[in-house]
Amino acid sequence: MKKIRFGIVGTGTIAHRFAQAIKNVKCAELVAVASRTAECAKKFGDEFGIKYRFDSYEKMADSDVIDAAYIAVPHSGHIGCSCLMMNGGKHVICEKPMAVNLAEAEEMFRCADKNGVLLMEAMWARLVPGTIKMLELVESGMLGDILGVEGKFCYTMDEDEMDHHVFKPENGGGSLLDVGVYALNFASWYLGKDVEEMSAYCSEYGGVDSHTCILLKYKNAAIADLSSAILLRKPNEGYVYGSKGYAHLRRFYAPQEIEICFNDGRTEKISIPYAGNGFEEQITHFCDCVSAGLTESPIITREQILYITNQMDEIRKNIGIVYPQDN
Repeated sequence: MKKIRFGIVGTGTIAHRFAQAIKNVKCAELVAVASRTAECAKKFGDEFGIKYRFDSYEKMADSDVIDAAYIAVPHSGHIGCSCLMMNGGKHVICEKPMAVNLAEAEEMFRCADKNGVLLMEAMWARLVPGTIKMLELVESGMLGDILGVEGKFCYTMDEDEMDHHVFKPENGGGSLLDVGVYALNFASWYLGKDVEEMSAYCSEYGGVDSHTCILLKYKNAAIADLSSAILLRKPNEGYVYGSKGYAHLRRFYAPQEIEICFNDGRTEKISIPYAGNGFEEQITHFCDCVSAGLTESPIITREQILYITNQMDEIRKNIGIVYPQDN
């Protein structure tokens, strides 16, 4: 199989994680990095032995040294960088959330269609072995009818990090888009999309949601209890509740351990470790899609991305969080 040549756009923490993971993927190679400064591109390139270093995103988009780009800039830059790369004929895997709002997501897919390239959100958690195993357990009927889920992704930033883009409305900051997107995807994986009622509350900090709690009621009477935070630490665990028992997931959105607790008192523990840091599976899946000539992932679908993005728009309306991009 021909290796897919990747370039990374951005040099932050998440870009480092992608660069580490791609070393373990046989179908991919990291050949380029682009930053807004030559200094940052060189530093990142030296750290990971990357051949091509670009001091602008435009130069990477215009080059012929990559087949695909991984977008690892703040949320507000996703649409611009993704469309820039796609207009340059590159396939794109874009960090979550792929777009700040639904209008941006739809524009990004129009750009992908126009250029005949693959655009996929980097929802890596959907592709790890633990999530796949959990979905299999639910499908098998082991837990019976699924009646509820809980998912909490909550952390707190350090005092010296308060200038981070997650606190800036202009960057599409806040806990909902940063980590609540995982909780909403989690709920949809096990309860589907037939939401009948939604309620949400948030604590606000500087124009973004610092702590958001969401309740979703489904047409079958199931309920999802979800929360996200960037200034409050909670256990990042989750539960999938069924009529025959429940599953406890220590890292709810991308579990490596699953504990099944049946109504009769029996328990079963399942260990499903990552291949590496958790990003390897999504890189492999993306490469498989590119190699097969697909312009949409059969797992992280366009429908799913647009559904969750629209859901986040509705939740922000409910809690009163508005971004400049909404205008």
